[in-house]
Amino acid sequence: MKSLGTQILLDLQECDPNILDDLTAIKALMLSAAESAGATIIGETFHKFSPVGVTGVISIAESHIFIHTWPEHLYASVDIFSCGENFDLEKSARILIEGLSSSIPRQKIVERGIDTAF
Repeated sequence: MKSLGTQILLDLQECDPNILDDLTAIKALMLSAAESAGATIIGETFHKFSPVGVTGVISIAESHIFIHTWPEHLYASVDIFSCGENFDLEKSARILIEGLSSSIPRQKIVERGIDTAF
């Protein structure tokens, strides 16, 4: 396979429910996770659900960082994808895990690309 990028999927359990339900905190954390890891931010969209939960995306020149939270389950789902060489996905993931105070983080790394067998 010809790799065109790497994707990290995070399932973050036992997170701080107050952070998970705070749109301002989630947005600041996501921006920090992008900027601190070397991403070039090109856009952002966030939404606060009623009664609880936040969803958001940071569009980066290297691809994207998505989050969706379930405060009632102490859980967040995060997708970090990059096709750039200067963006540190692992650093971005660590910032999000620590920032959400997840005591049970699970991480899956997926290489994305073109099947060269054809």
